[in-house]
Amino acid sequence: MHKLFFKKKFDQHFLKDHNIAKKIVNHLSFKNYNTVVEVGPGLGILTQYLLINPCNHIFLIEIDEELISFLKKNFSISKNRIIHRDFLKWNPEEMKLKNFAIIGNFPYNISSQILFHILKYNQYIPECIGMFQKEVAKRITSHKGKKTYGILSVLVQTFYDVKYLFTVKEKVFFPTPNVQSAVISLKRKNETVYCNKNMLFQCVKVAFNQRRKKLKNSLQLFNHISNFNRIPFLDKRAEELSVKEFLQLTKEIEIRK
Repeated sequence: MHKLFFKKKFDQHFLKDHNIAKKIVNHLSFKNYNTVVEVGPGLGILTQYLLINPCNHIFLIEIDEELISFLKKNFSISKNRIIHRDFLKWNPEEMKLKNFAIIGNFPYNISSQILFHILKYNQYIPECIGMFQKEVAKRITSHKGKKTYGILSVLVQTFYDVKYLFTVKEKVFFPTPNVQSAVISLKRKNETVYCNKNMLFQCVKVAFNQRRKKLKNSLQLFNHISNFNRIPFLDKRAEELSVKEFLQLTKEIEIRK
């Protein structure tokens, strides 16, 4: 069946192991939300376990039209909750979804973009359980001072408490990928982040795109602002700043603009 539906253009790697699928779904807390959105359900190996959990509303977002037909025929879920869409172009506000979790075995080639899309709507998403390429999962969960610490680490950890749950071997997928995978958990932080989100994204991206430079050099696009040289942390490099320090840096720049 996996062979029949596989399309290389969608970077599909179908999970075959039901024990792992059940384990992934069981990491959802189902606390303070009653809606779950599954991204890229494929042949429904996660979907079947979502349907037996205490969740009132389930939505499936799938880009592959052939898989949409399969899901509609094989799962007892209303057709208007199976959405034929590219997740990166999906806007939950159009469906008036205000509080929902996300789960999925995310395609490797767009997993970072999926995270940025989640961050765009983080105010609506209290939790996410996702399968990523192991290397990407390590970056998301990394901390300052490590080589893997970067843009994804800072931006995701600004809004979510992140936990590396477990590693998944290559053999449980079809087709077999060349890399290992990992499942991670994102749980939105209770405290409100008082910061200009666009400014934060800009600071973090610029800083890490020139990570070998000190911030006073990499952040030159802000050198026109008042008292630029008095902004804290400018003598450090991006990888030396914690998530909280990046927030403080952003606020200092915002105040002076």
